[in-house]
Amino acid sequence: MASMITKLSPMLALFAIGQTNAVEVSGHGQLQATWQHDDNRKAWYQPGWGVTRFGQAESDLVLSRGVVDWRIDFDSAWSLHGVMQYVPDPDDKLGFTELYLQYRTLPKNGRRLIVRTGGFYPSFSIENPDIGWSSPYHYQYSAINAWIGEEVRVFGSEIAVEQPSTRRSRGKGYKGVAGIFKGNDPAGTLLAWRGFTVHDRQSVFNESIPFAAVESLNTPQLQHQAQYVEPFTEIDGRFGYYFGYHHDFSTRSAVNVYWYDNNGDPSKINYRTGQYAWDTKFISAAWRYKLSTQTQLLFQGMAGNTAMGTNRGVDNDFNSWFLLLTHKRNAWRFSVRAEQFKVIDKDDWQFDPNQSHGHGFTITAKYQLHSNWIVGAEWLGLTTTVANREAFNGKPKQTDSVWRLSAEYRFSL
Repeated sequence: MASMITKLSPMLALFAIGQTNAVEVSGHGQLQATWQHDDNRKAWYQPGWGVTRFGQAESDLVLSRGVVDWRIDFDSAWSLHGVMQYVPDPDDKLGFTELYLQYRTLPKNGRRLIVRTGGFYPSFSIENPDIGWSSPYHYQYSAINAWIGEEVRVFGSEIAVEQPSTRRSRGKGYKGVAGIFKGNDPAGTLLAWRGFTVHDRQSVFNESIPFAAVESLNTPQLQHQAQYVEPFTEIDGRFGYYFGYHHDFSTRSAVNVYWYDNNGDPSKINYRTGQYAWDTKFISAAWRYKLSTQTQLLFQGMAGNTAMGTNRGVDNDFNSWFLLLTHKRNAWRFSVRAEQFKVIDKDDWQFDPNQSHGHGFTITAKYQLHSNWIVGAEWLGLTTTVANREAFNGKPKQTDSVWRLSAEYRFSL
Protein backbone atom coordinates (compact mmCIF):
# COMPACT_ATOMS: atom_id res chain seq x y z
CA MET A 1 0.00 0.00 0.00
CA ALA A 2 2.79 2.44 0.89
CA SER A 3 4.61 1.74 -2.38
CA MET A 4 1.38 2.46 -4.30
CA ILE A 5 1.06 5.84 -2.55
CA THR A 6 4.71 6.65 -3.31
CA LYS A 7 4.09 6.06 -7.01
CA LEU A 8 0.62 7.59 -7.21
CA SER A 9 1.17 10.97 -5.54
CA PRO A 10 3.76 12.29 -8.07
CA MET A 11 1.36 11.24 -10.87
CA LEU A 12 -1.41 13.27 -9.24
CA ALA A 13 0.97 16.22 -8.92
CA LEU A 14 1.87 16.05 -12.61
CA PHE A 15 -1.83 16.00 -13.48
CA ALA A 16 -2.46 19.08 -11.31
CA ILE A 17 0.54 20.90 -12.80
CA GLY A 18 -0.92 20.28 -16.24
CA GLN A 19 -4.13 22.07 -15.18
CA THR A 20 -2.46 25.24 -13.91
CA ASN A 21 -0.17 28.01 -15.06
CA ALA A 22 1.74 28.76 -11.88
CA VAL A 23 3.47 26.50 -9.38
CA GLU A 24 5.16 27.61 -6.15
CA VAL A 25 7.61 25.36 -4.29
CA SER A 26 8.35 26.02 -0.62
CA GLY A 27 9.59 24.14 2.37
CA HIS A 28 12.15 23.72 5.12
CA GLY A 29 14.98 21.38 5.85
CA GLN A 30 16.84 20.18 8.92
CA LEU A 31 20.23 18.56 9.47
CA GLN A 32 20.88 17.35 13.01
CA ALA A 33 24.19 16.09 14.40
CA THR A 34 24.01 14.27 17.74
CA TRP A 35 26.42 13.06 20.38
CA GLN A 36 24.75 10.53 22.66
CA HIS A 37 26.03 8.64 25.66
CA ASP A 38 24.05 5.84 27.31
CA ASP A 39 24.53 2.29 28.61
CA ASN A 40 25.41 1.11 25.08
CA ARG A 41 23.12 -1.89 24.85
CA LYS A 42 22.07 -3.30 21.50
CA ALA A 43 19.16 -1.24 20.17
CA TRP A 44 15.97 -3.11 19.17
CA TYR A 45 16.72 -2.75 15.45
CA GLN A 46 20.22 -4.34 15.75
CA PRO A 47 18.29 -6.42 17.05
CA GLY A 48 18.66 -6.26 20.82
CA TRP A 49 16.92 -5.37 24.08
CA GLY A 50 18.08 -1.75 24.33
CA VAL A 51 15.30 0.81 24.43
CA THR A 52 17.31 3.90 23.48
CA ARG A 53 17.91 4.85 19.89
CA PHE A 54 21.63 4.30 19.32
CA GLY A 55 23.14 0.98 20.34
CA GLN A 56 26.40 -0.94 20.49
CA ALA A 57 29.07 -0.47 17.80
CA GLU A 58 27.55 2.83 16.66
CA SER A 59 29.50 6.05 16.83
CA ASP A 60 28.65 8.40 19.69
CA LEU A 61 28.68 11.28 17.17
CA VAL A 62 26.33 10.86 14.19
CA LEU A 63 24.25 12.79 11.69
CA SER A 64 21.10 11.65 13.49
CA ARG A 65 18.60 13.03 11.00
CA GLY A 66 18.31 14.86 7.72
CA VAL A 67 14.88 15.93 6.54
CA VAL A 68 13.29 18.05 3.82
CA ASP A 69 9.67 19.04 4.48
CA TRP A 70 8.37 20.46 1.18
CA ARG A 71 5.19 21.70 -0.41
CA ILE A 72 4.13 22.45 -3.99
CA ASP A 73 1.26 24.95 -4.27
CA PHE A 74 -0.71 25.28 -7.50
CA ASP A 75 -2.70 28.43 -8.32
CA SER A 76 -5.81 26.78 -6.93
CA ALA A 77 -6.84 25.00 -3.75
CA TRP A 78 -4.51 22.07 -4.52
CA SER A 79 -1.09 21.37 -3.04
CA LEU A 80 1.29 18.42 -2.77
CA HIS A 81 3.14 17.80 0.51
CA GLY A 82 6.06 15.51 1.20
CA VAL A 83 8.62 14.75 3.89
CA MET A 84 11.83 13.00 2.82
CA GLN A 85 14.00 11.70 5.67
CA TYR A 86 17.48 10.24 6.10
CA VAL A 87 18.54 8.40 9.27
CA PRO A 88 21.80 6.43 9.74
CA ASP A 89 20.31 3.69 11.91
CA PRO A 90 20.51 0.87 11.20
CA ASP A 91 21.56 0.99 7.54
CA ASP A 92 21.47 4.56 6.13
CA LYS A 93 17.74 4.65 5.51
CA LEU A 94 16.34 7.23 3.06
CA GLY A 95 12.64 7.50 2.23
CA PHE A 96 9.32 9.27 2.66
CA THR A 97 7.63 9.63 6.04
CA GLU A 98 4.70 11.53 4.48
CA LEU A 99 3.51 12.13 0.91
CA TYR A 100 0.00 13.39 0.18
CA LEU A 101 -2.13 15.60 -2.04
CA GLN A 102 -4.25 18.23 -0.29
CA TYR A 103 -7.35 20.19 -1.32
CA ARG A 104 -8.10 23.22 0.87
CA THR A 105 -10.89 25.71 0.20
CA LEU A 106 -11.02 29.35 1.20
CA PRO A 107 -13.21 30.04 4.26
CA LYS A 108 -16.91 30.39 3.49
CA ASN A 109 -19.18 31.55 6.30
CA GLY A 110 -16.15 31.11 8.53
CA ARG A 111 -15.63 27.43 7.59
CA ARG A 112 -13.43 25.60 5.12
CA LEU A 113 -13.05 22.08 3.78
CA ILE A 114 -9.70 20.25 3.82
CA VAL A 115 -9.14 16.90 2.07
CA ARG A 116 -5.89 14.86 2.14
CA THR A 117 -5.10 11.78 0.06
CA GLY A 118 -1.88 9.77 0.31
CA GLY A 119 0.31 8.62 3.19
CA PHE A 120 0.43 10.82 6.30
CA TYR A 121 0.15 11.17 10.08
CA PRO A 122 -3.31 11.89 11.51
CA SER A 123 -3.05 14.91 13.80
CA PHE A 124 -2.97 12.95 17.10
CA SER A 125 0.23 14.54 18.37
CA ILE A 126 0.35 17.82 20.27
CA GLU A 127 4.10 17.30 20.80
CA ASN A 128 5.32 17.15 17.18
CA PRO A 129 4.32 20.30 15.24
CA ASP A 130 7.83 21.09 13.94
CA ILE A 131 9.69 20.31 10.69
CA GLY A 132 9.01 16.78 9.45
CA TRP A 133 6.79 15.93 12.43
CA SER A 134 9.56 16.68 14.95
CA SER A 135 9.31 18.25 18.40
CA PRO A 136 10.47 21.79 19.26
CA TYR A 137 10.56 20.81 22.96
CA HIS A 138 12.64 17.64 23.27
CA TYR A 139 14.98 15.71 20.97
CA GLN A 140 13.51 12.35 21.94
CA TYR A 141 9.74 12.03 21.62
CA SER A 142 7.43 10.74 24.32
CA ALA A 143 6.61 7.02 24.34
CA ILE A 144 3.22 7.76 22.73
CA ASN A 145 4.64 9.66 19.78
CA ALA A 146 7.75 7.49 19.43
CA TRP A 147 5.37 4.54 18.86
CA ILE A 148 3.19 6.53 16.43
CA GLY A 149 6.34 7.50 14.52
CA GLU A 150 7.30 3.81 14.27
CA GLU A 151 4.08 1.93 13.64
CA VAL A 152 1.22 4.31 12.80
CA ARG A 153 0.70 5.93 9.40
CA VAL A 154 -2.44 6.00 7.25
CA PHE A 155 -2.55 5.43 3.49
CA GLY A 156 -5.91 6.69 2.35
CA SER A 157 -8.05 9.83 2.53
CA GLU A 158 -9.04 12.29 5.23
CA ILE A 159 -11.75 14.95 5.16
CA ALA A 160 -11.94 17.80 7.66
CA VAL A 161 -14.31 20.71 8.23
CA GLU A 162 -12.58 23.57 10.01
CA GLN A 163 -13.67 26.85 11.50
CA PRO A 164 -10.40 28.60 12.32
CA SER A 165 -10.02 30.62 15.50
CA THR A 166 -10.11 34.36 14.77
CA ARG A 167 -10.18 37.61 16.68
CA ARG A 168 -13.84 37.93 15.75
CA SER A 169 -14.59 34.50 17.31
CA ARG A 170 -12.48 35.48 20.37
CA GLY A 171 -9.97 32.77 19.64
CA LYS A 172 -12.51 29.96 19.53
CA GLY A 173 -12.43 27.46 16.67
CA TYR A 174 -12.99 23.82 15.84
CA LYS A 175 -12.15 21.11 13.34
CA GLY A 176 -13.93 17.79 12.74
CA VAL A 177 -11.92 15.03 11.03
CA ALA A 178 -12.75 11.64 9.50
CA GLY A 179 -10.38 9.31 7.65
CA ILE A 180 -10.45 5.95 5.88
CA PHE A 181 -7.38 3.95 4.94
CA LYS A 182 -5.75 0.65 4.12
CA GLY A 183 -2.35 -0.59 5.24
CA ASN A 184 -1.09 -0.25 8.83
CA ASP A 185 -2.36 -3.76 9.59
CA PRO A 186 0.70 -4.93 11.64
CA ALA A 187 0.59 -1.91 14.01
CA GLY A 188 0.88 -3.27 17.56
CA THR A 189 3.68 -5.77 16.90
CA LEU A 190 6.35 -3.72 18.70
CA LEU A 191 4.09 -3.01 21.67
CA ALA A 192 3.60 -6.76 22.20
CA TRP A 193 7.17 -7.97 21.82
CA ARG A 194 9.26 -4.95 22.76
CA GLY A 195 6.97 -2.54 24.61
CA PHE A 196 6.96 1.25 24.55
CA THR A 197 10.20 3.18 24.39
CA VAL A 198 11.38 6.80 24.05
CA HIS A 199 13.32 7.98 20.98
CA ASP A 200 13.10 10.14 17.83
CA ARG A 201 13.37 7.68 14.95
CA GLN A 202 10.49 7.75 12.44
CA SER A 203 9.86 4.85 10.07
CA VAL A 204 9.80 5.52 6.32
CA PHE A 205 7.41 3.96 3.81
CA ASN A 206 8.09 0.29 2.97
CA GLU A 207 10.43 -0.17 5.96
CA SER A 208 11.02 -3.38 7.95
CA ILE A 209 11.86 -2.88 11.64
CA PRO A 210 13.63 -5.77 13.41
CA PHE A 211 13.20 -6.54 17.10
CA ALA A 212 15.00 -8.82 19.53
CA ALA A 213 14.62 -12.60 19.34
CA VAL A 214 11.49 -13.44 21.32
CA GLU A 215 11.41 -17.01 22.63
CA SER A 216 7.70 -17.45 21.96
CA LEU A 217 8.19 -17.01 18.19
CA ASN A 218 9.72 -20.51 18.17
CA THR A 219 6.43 -22.08 19.26
CA PRO A 220 3.93 -23.68 16.82
CA GLN A 221 1.36 -20.96 17.55
CA LEU A 222 3.69 -18.11 16.51
CA GLN A 223 6.18 -19.80 14.18
CA HIS A 224 4.90 -17.89 11.13
CA GLN A 225 5.58 -14.45 12.65
CA ALA A 226 8.81 -12.91 11.35
CA GLN A 227 11.33 -11.33 13.72
CA TYR A 228 10.53 -7.92 12.25
CA VAL A 229 7.51 -5.76 11.53
CA GLU A 230 6.47 -4.12 8.26
CA PRO A 231 4.08 -1.64 9.89
CA PHE A 232 2.59 -0.02 6.79
CA THR A 233 1.50 -3.11 4.81
CA GLU A 234 -1.97 -4.34 3.86
CA ILE A 235 -2.83 -7.93 4.80
CA ASP A 236 -6.56 -8.52 5.29
CA GLY A 237 -8.14 -6.31 2.59
CA ARG A 238 -10.20 -4.38 5.13
CA PHE A 239 -10.48 -0.58 5.47
CA GLY A 240 -9.49 1.10 8.72
CA TYR A 241 -10.89 4.42 9.92
CA TYR A 242 -10.47 7.21 12.45
CA PHE A 243 -12.41 10.22 13.74
CA GLY A 244 -11.10 13.33 15.43
CA TYR A 245 -12.21 16.61 16.91
CA HIS A 246 -10.11 19.72 17.66
CA HIS A 247 -11.37 22.65 19.72
CA ASP A 248 -9.70 25.95 20.55
CA PHE A 249 -11.47 27.25 23.64
CA SER A 250 -9.57 30.53 23.57
CA THR A 251 -6.18 31.82 22.55
CA ARG A 252 -4.85 30.04 25.67
CA SER A 253 -6.31 26.54 25.52
CA ALA A 254 -6.78 23.84 22.85
CA VAL A 255 -7.74 20.15 22.92
CA ASN A 256 -8.06 17.30 20.45
CA VAL A 257 -9.58 13.82 20.76
CA TYR A 258 -9.16 10.95 18.25
CA TRP A 259 -10.49 7.42 17.86
CA TYR A 260 -8.38 5.16 15.60
CA ASP A 261 -9.30 1.63 14.47
CA ASN A 262 -7.32 -0.22 11.80
CA ASN A 263 -10.18 -2.80 11.68
CA GLY A 264 -7.67 -5.62 11.35
CA ASP A 265 -8.68 -9.28 11.05
CA PRO A 266 -6.28 -10.95 13.55
CA SER A 267 -6.69 -14.36 11.91
CA LYS A 268 -5.10 -13.19 8.64
CA ILE A 269 -1.38 -13.61 7.92
CA ASN A 270 0.90 -13.05 4.95
CA TYR A 271 3.01 -16.23 5.06
CA ARG A 272 5.55 -14.82 2.61
CA THR A 273 6.44 -11.79 4.76
CA GLY A 274 5.57 -13.27 8.16
CA GLN A 275 3.21 -10.42 9.02
CA TYR A 276 -0.14 -10.75 10.79
CA ALA A 277 -3.03 -8.31 10.63
CA TRP A 278 -3.39 -6.95 14.16
CA ASP A 279 -6.73 -5.61 15.37
CA THR A 280 -5.51 -2.32 16.85
CA LYS A 281 -7.65 0.49 18.18
CA PHE A 282 -7.07 3.36 20.59
CA ILE A 283 -8.32 6.70 21.84
CA SER A 284 -5.92 9.63 22.07
CA ALA A 285 -6.60 12.93 23.85
CA ALA A 286 -4.29 15.96 23.97
CA TRP A 287 -4.44 19.36 25.67
CA ARG A 288 -2.34 22.51 25.38
CA TYR A 289 -2.60 25.39 27.87
CA LYS A 290 -0.69 28.66 27.71
CA LEU A 291 0.23 29.68 31.24
CA SER A 292 1.75 32.85 29.76
CA THR A 293 3.12 34.04 26.42
CA GLN A 294 6.38 32.22 27.24
CA THR A 295 5.18 29.16 29.16
CA GLN A 296 2.99 26.26 28.03
CA LEU A 297 1.70 23.05 29.57
CA LEU A 298 1.03 20.05 27.29
CA PHE A 299 -0.68 16.76 28.08
CA GLN A 300 -1.40 13.72 25.93
CA GLY A 301 -2.88 10.37 26.89
CA MET A 302 -3.64 7.20 24.94
CA ALA A 303 -5.43 3.94 25.76
CA GLY A 304 -6.25 1.03 23.48
CA ASN A 305 -6.09 -2.64 22.61
CA THR A 306 -4.19 -4.73 20.05
CA ALA A 307 -4.60 -8.42 19.18
CA MET A 308 -3.41 -10.98 16.62
CA GLY A 309 -3.81 -14.66 15.80
CA THR A 310 -6.76 -17.01 15.52
CA ASN A 311 -9.06 -16.51 18.56
CA ARG A 312 -6.93 -13.45 19.47
CA GLY A 313 -4.10 -15.60 20.79
CA VAL A 314 -2.10 -12.43 21.57
CA ASP A 315 -4.40 -9.88 23.21
CA ASN A 316 -3.01 -6.77 24.92
CA ASP A 317 -4.37 -3.54 26.37
CA PHE A 318 -2.00 -0.58 26.37
CA ASN A 319 -1.93 2.94 27.77
CA SER A 320 0.46 5.85 28.12
CA TRP A 321 0.46 9.51 29.11
CA PHE A 322 2.87 12.42 29.43
CA LEU A 323 2.87 15.89 30.96
CA LEU A 324 5.23 18.46 29.43
CA LEU A 325 6.13 21.95 30.67
CA THR A 326 8.02 24.29 28.34
CA HIS A 327 9.30 27.84 28.82
CA LYS A 328 10.85 30.13 26.18
CA ARG A 329 13.03 33.04 27.26
CA ASN A 330 14.76 35.07 24.54
CA ALA A 331 16.91 32.59 22.56
CA TRP A 332 16.49 29.80 25.15
CA ARG A 333 13.83 27.10 25.45
CA PHE A 334 13.67 24.87 28.55
CA SER A 335 11.39 21.81 28.66
CA VAL A 336 10.68 19.00 31.12
CA ARG A 337 8.49 15.93 30.55
CA ALA A 338 7.26 13.16 32.83
CA GLU A 339 5.55 10.07 31.42
CA GLN A 340 4.33 6.55 32.11
CA PHE A 341 3.42 3.65 29.81
CA LYS A 342 2.10 0.10 30.13
CA VAL A 343 1.14 -2.97 28.09
CA ILE A 344 -1.26 -5.39 29.84
CA ASP A 345 -1.27 -9.04 28.71
CA LYS A 346 -4.91 -10.29 28.62
CA ASP A 347 -4.59 -13.60 26.77
CA ASP A 348 -4.08 -17.17 28.03
CA TRP A 349 -0.81 -17.91 26.21
CA GLN A 350 1.53 -18.27 29.18
CA PHE A 351 4.44 -19.08 26.86
CA ASP A 352 4.21 -15.57 25.36
CA PRO A 353 4.34 -12.95 28.14
CA ASN A 354 3.67 -9.50 26.67
CA GLN A 355 3.24 -7.36 29.76
CA SER A 356 5.55 -4.39 30.13
CA HIS A 357 5.59 -1.04 31.90
CA GLY A 358 7.87 1.89 32.52
CA HIS A 359 8.30 5.57 33.19
CA GLY A 360 10.60 8.32 31.98
CA PHE A 361 11.72 11.83 32.82
CA THR A 362 13.31 14.18 30.25
CA ILE A 363 15.02 17.57 30.68
CA THR A 364 16.03 19.61 27.63
CA ALA A 365 17.62 23.01 27.02
CA LYS A 366 17.85 24.49 23.51
CA TYR A 367 19.56 27.69 22.42
CA GLN A 368 19.07 29.48 19.09
CA LEU A 369 22.53 30.64 18.06
CA HIS A 370 21.35 32.08 14.76
CA SER A 371 18.23 32.00 12.58
CA ASN A 372 19.65 28.78 11.05
CA TRP A 373 21.39 27.18 14.03
CA ILE A 374 20.01 25.61 17.22
CA VAL A 375 22.13 23.76 19.80
CA GLY A 376 20.95 21.89 22.85
CA ALA A 377 21.47 19.34 25.58
CA GLU A 378 19.13 16.68 26.94
CA TRP A 379 19.02 14.11 29.72
CA LEU A 380 16.60 11.17 29.69
CA GLY A 381 16.07 8.81 32.60
CA LEU A 382 14.12 5.72 31.54
CA THR A 383 13.06 2.64 33.52
CA THR A 384 11.37 -0.25 31.69
CA THR A 385 10.24 -3.72 32.75
CA VAL A 386 9.48 -6.13 29.89
CA ALA A 387 8.40 -9.68 30.77
CA ASN A 388 9.82 -11.46 27.72
CA ARG A 389 13.34 -10.16 28.47
CA GLU A 390 13.52 -12.71 31.29
CA ALA A 391 14.00 -15.64 28.89
CA PHE A 392 16.84 -13.68 27.27
CA ASN A 393 18.94 -12.59 30.26
CA GLY A 394 16.85 -13.21 33.39
CA LYS A 395 16.44 -9.47 34.00
CA PRO A 396 13.11 -8.04 32.89
CA LYS A 397 13.84 -4.65 34.51
CA GLN A 398 16.23 -2.21 32.86
CA THR A 399 17.28 1.36 33.71
CA ASP A 400 18.77 3.72 31.14
CA SER A 401 20.36 7.13 31.55
CA VAL A 402 20.90 8.98 28.27
CA TRP A 403 22.87 12.19 27.73
CA ARG A 404 22.49 13.89 24.38
CA LEU A 405 24.07 16.96 22.76
CA SER A 406 22.74 18.17 19.41
CA ALA A 407 23.54 20.81 16.83
CA GLU A 408 20.86 21.53 14.27
CA TYR A 409 21.05 23.46 11.01
CA ARG A 410 17.78 24.64 9.45
CA PHE A 411 17.28 25.99 5.96
CA SER A 412 14.51 27.13 3.63
CA LEU A 413 13.87 25.94 0.09
